[in-house]
Amino acid sequence: MSKHFCRTFIATTLLLSTTSLLAAEPPSRTECIAPAKPGGGFDLTCKLIQVSLQETDVIEKPMRVTYMPGGVGAVAYNAIVAQRPAEPGTVVAFSGGSLLNLSQGKFGRYGVNDVRWLASVGTDYGMIAVRADSPWKSLNDLMAALEKNPDSVVFGAGASIGSQDWMKTALLAKQANVDPRKMRYVAFEGGGEPVTALMGNHVQAVSGDMSEMVPYLKGDKLRVLAVFSAERLPGALANVPTAKEQGYDLVWPIIRGFFVGPKVSDAEYQWWVETFRKLQQTEVFKTQRDLRGLFEFNKNGKELDTYVKQQVEEYRKQAQAFGLAN
Repeated sequence: MSKHFCRTFIATTLLLSTTSLLAAEPPSRTECIAPAKPGGGFDLTCKLIQVSLQETDVIEKPMRVTYMPGGVGAVAYNAIVAQRPAEPGTVVAFSGGSLLNLSQGKFGRYGVNDVRWLASVGTDYGMIAVRADSPWKSLNDLMAALEKNPDSVVFGAGASIGSQDWMKTALLAKQANVDPRKMRYVAFEGGGEPVTALMGNHVQAVSGDMSEMVPYLKGDKLRVLAVFSAERLPGALANVPTAKEQGYDLVWPIIRGFFVGPKVSDAEYQWWVETFRKLQQTEVFKTQRDLRGLFEFNKNGKELDTYVKQQVEEYRKQAQAFGLAN
C-alpha cells in the first residue's frame, strides 16, 4: 500500500467523520427527564431549556418534560444507563447534588464514567430559609437556638443524609459547636416538598437551593437567612445576606446541567453540544436563566466532562471527612 494511498485514505476517513458529526439532524422527539417530583431544581432546569429551545426555534415540537423521582437522581441515572442508553433526544437534568451522590456510590453500580456529560446551564447557591413569621431573624439567631437545644430546630430538605442539603446543614452545625449527628433532619423527595412542610410548620427551617426559593420571595411567606455564596447575589437577591458576612465560613455553589445516555452516538452528542453552545449566547436563554435565579456557568462537552469528574473527586473527599464515603 503506497504512502499516498494511506494519506488519501486517512484524509477521506477524517472528512467523512467530521461530515458525520456536522450532519446530525435534530432529534425528531425531545424529552427532558427531571429526576424528582415537580417543583424543585431539576424541574426548573428542564423548564429552562424547554422554553429556550422552543422560543429560539431550534426544535419544531415542544420538548416533553417527564418526572422520574427516586434516590435523588439514582432511579433516573440507572434507567438512562441500563434501559434507555441510546435515545438521542433524551437529556437528563443533574445538579451538584447528583455529583455528590455519585461520589458516595449512591447510584448503585454505575459511576461518573457511565453517562455522557453534555452541558451546564448555570450555577445556583445553597441557602437556609425559615417562615416569614419565624422568631429567627438572622442566621446567628437560628444557630444560637440550635446550639442551645438541637432538638428545637427541625431542618427539612429535598434529599437524604449525606446529600448536599444535609452537608450544608452539617457544616453549619459544626461551626455552631453542634454534633451533626444530633441534628433533627427530615428528608423529602425534591425541592418543593420541604417548602410545603415549612409552610405547614412541620419543619422549622429549609436547607435548599436559592433558585428554588425565588418563586416564594415575592409572597412574603419565607425569609432566607443566608445564601452560601462568596458575595451577595445581584438583582432581586441583593438583600439576602451571605453566611460569610454573618460569621459562618460556608460557600456552596451548585452546578445545573444535563447528561445523555452512554450509547448516544458521537454525531448526536455533538449536535447537542453545539446546540447548547449557541443557545447559551442567546438573549432568550439568558432571560430564562435569570428568571430561574441561576447565574452564568457555561461548560459543554469535554470541558464539562473534565469539570464533573474533578468535582466528584472533591466531593468524595468532603464526604470522607464525615465518614460517608470510602
